[in-house]
Amino acid sequence: MRCLLLLAMMLALAVPASAFASAPSAAHKAKPAAAGSFVDLPRVTSKNIDAARVTIWFPPGYAKARTRWPVIYMHDGQNVFFPKRSGYNKVWAADKAMLKLMAEGTTTGAIIVAIDHQPARARQYFPQKIYDALGADLRAEADRFLMGPIYSDNYLRFIVTELKPMIDKRYRTAKDRANTYVVGSSMGGLISLYAIAEYPDVFGGAACVSTHWPLALPDRVGPHQPRVRAVWETFLTERLGPPNGRRIWFDHGDQTLDQFYGPYQTEIDRKLISIGWQPQTDFETRSYVGAAHEENAWAARLPEIFAWLLAKAPE
Repeated sequence: MRCLLLLAMMLALAVPASAFASAPSAAHKAKPAAAGSFVDLPRVTSKNIDAARVTIWFPPGYAKARTRWPVIYMHDGQNVFFPKRSGYNKVWAADKAMLKLMAEGTTTGAIIVAIDHQPARARQYFPQKIYDALGADLRAEADRFLMGPIYSDNYLRFIVTELKPMIDKRYRTAKDRANTYVVGSSMGGLISLYAIAEYPDVFGGAACVSTHWPLALPDRVGPHQPRVRAVWETFLTERLGPPNGRRIWFDHGDQTLDQFYGPYQTEIDRKLISIGWQPQTDFETRSYVGAAHEENAWAARLPEIFAWLLAKAPE
C-alpha cells in the first residue's frame, strides 16, 4: 500500500517552481554535434497557461540539410533528456533512442519538442471531457486526487495554437498531420490520447505509454472500475471516432502502478476495434513483463515506440 500511495503521489507532483523562476528569457543553444543539438526555451509565454519551459532536440545534420523533419511533442519535458533536470534522476533519453534508430537505418530522424510539466501536473494532463463525464462519486474521487481545477484544454490549446505555430515558423518542420506526433506516459498518456482525439487534424500519431486509465488512485476507485471503463468507451466512440489515418501506440508493464492497466487496456482495445481501428495497423498494444511505472522502463522501450510511430502505415 505504501508503494502504491508513493507512486500515485508521483503522478501529481512536479518539479519545484524554482526550476522555472531563475531561467533567462533568451534561448540557449548547444553546439551542434554528432549526437544532435539542443535549443532551450526557458520561458515560452502563452495566453492559455503559465509560461512554459520547452527543450528542443535536433537530429545530427539538421543545420546543414534542407530537409523538413517530423516533430514529436513530448510531455513531462523535465524527464525527457537530462537526469539533472528530472524529477527522479531518471529520464526517457529520447535523443539517444532516436540516434539508435537513425544509426540502424530504421528512420531518418525527427525533431523532439519536450514541454515541461507545470506544478499542477495532474490538473494539466487530466482530460477535461473525461472529468465532466464522471459520476458524482468518481468526480469527488478525482477532485481529491487533483486538488484544484483542470486546465488540460488550455494546455492543448497552448500546444496547437501557440507552440506548434512558433516551432513551425522558426524551424524546418514537416507541418502536416502525418508528421506530427504526441507522446507521454501515465497521465501524459491520457493527455496524448486526448490530444489526438480533440485535434484529429493536427496530430497523426500518439504514444500513450503506461496510460493511467483508472484516472485517480487505483486503491480508491478499484483496480478495474466498470464505470470508469464505460466513460472511456463513450469517449472513444464520441470523441476519438474512426482512425481516419491516425495511429496510436499503447503499452504497459505489470509492476507497481502498471499492474492495474492491463484489464482496462483489454477493454479499450475491444472498443477501438469495434469503431474501426485495426490492430497492428491503426493501433498497437504491447505489454512488458517485469516493467514498472518509471522512466527507466519507458526509456528501454522508447526506440520501439519511436520506430512504430515513424513507420509509414501499410497501404
